[in-house]
Amino acid sequence: MPQADLPKGVHRVRRKLASGKSRFHFYAWRGGPKFWEDDHRKPNDPAFYQAFAEAAARPKPADYMTPQMVDDFLSSTARAKGDRSFADQRRWALRFADHFKDAPAVIFEERGSRGEMNAWRALWKHSPKQHDMAGTHAVRILNWAVDEGRLSEHHCHKLHRLYEVDRSEIVWTPADREAFNAVAPEWVRRILCAACETGLRPADLVKLNPAHIEHTPRGRRLRVRTNKRKRLAHIPITPALAEVIDTTPPGRLLILTNANGNALTPHRASEGVRQWRDKAKLSDELRLYDARGTAATRLLNAGLSLAEIANHMGWSVRYAANVIEHYARVSPDETDAVLVKLAHAKGDVA
Repeated sequence: MPQADLPKGVHRVRRKLASGKSRFHFYAWRGGPKFWEDDHRKPNDPAFYQAFAEAAARPKPADYMTPQMVDDFLSSTARAKGDRSFADQRRWALRFADHFKDAPAVIFEERGSRGEMNAWRALWKHSPKQHDMAGTHAVRILNWAVDEGRLSEHHCHKLHRLYEVDRSEIVWTPADREAFNAVAPEWVRRILCAACETGLRPADLVKLNPAHIEHTPRGRRLRVRTNKRKRLAHIPITPALAEVIDTTPPGRLLILTNANGNALTPHRASEGVRQWRDKAKLSDELRLYDARGTAATRLLNAGLSLAEIANHMGWSVRYAANVIEHYARVSPDETDAVLVKLAHAKGDVA
């Protein structure tokens, strides 16, 4: 198709719509970034020429190196929002950039790049979780590059994974908590109790303060905007959680602190629980995060629906039901009551 009616270098592609009409897509060069869509073969909108000028100024594929692509991604609005998530993302992105530092980004448009990607991930084959994490972050960068027109495509979709885990059956049972509380100091017991009663992640637990408490017609609740998903969670204050809150020393700004009354980091909170878990001789699979399974049962008992629990936890309804059902099986004292409530909850979402 002749292109003489367009600025030099523009590549025009005609695509037929389901309605039978045609729509034209314009690229800064063949294989370059798309900068315009129009119903006309030759747009006359002045913005068309401005968009072309901006797109044409982008680096050509042969000059656009992988480290530059990584830097552009980390500076974009597509980067992770949370501090912890961004730190993890940046660590893997820089490893990716360093390994492919001499390669132009355009190599990922070639089928052979999939093998190169897998060879890089294999550097962590001794750790399945890290092996998969490397690919997850690298592919996220490549997806962004395609969306932004830096690449026309890539061949690293759906990489095979080594790490498979289902933690739905890992929960803190009453027996686990009793053994833990028998040896742990008060500041660590408070952390585990709050986690088991709320289901909040460590990053949210360490920020809990009296301002999060609201009074309701029947009692009190926590109103928390979660750190990871930025969702507003309304969590009933159970009797056990009420004891943690009410025994917080007057004037203390945070509900959970270290032994000296100072602020905790999420890592320190998790490590504190891990250290005393080991001293209690409990399973080394138990983590602070696994208190969320116990919390799901507590929230069901407090009157939340299965859908509300799933939404709060960031789980599917089915996963939430599986966690609660397993908790009931391994907690004989609660089995009957929990399973009855779970059956009703399932009926509500069926």
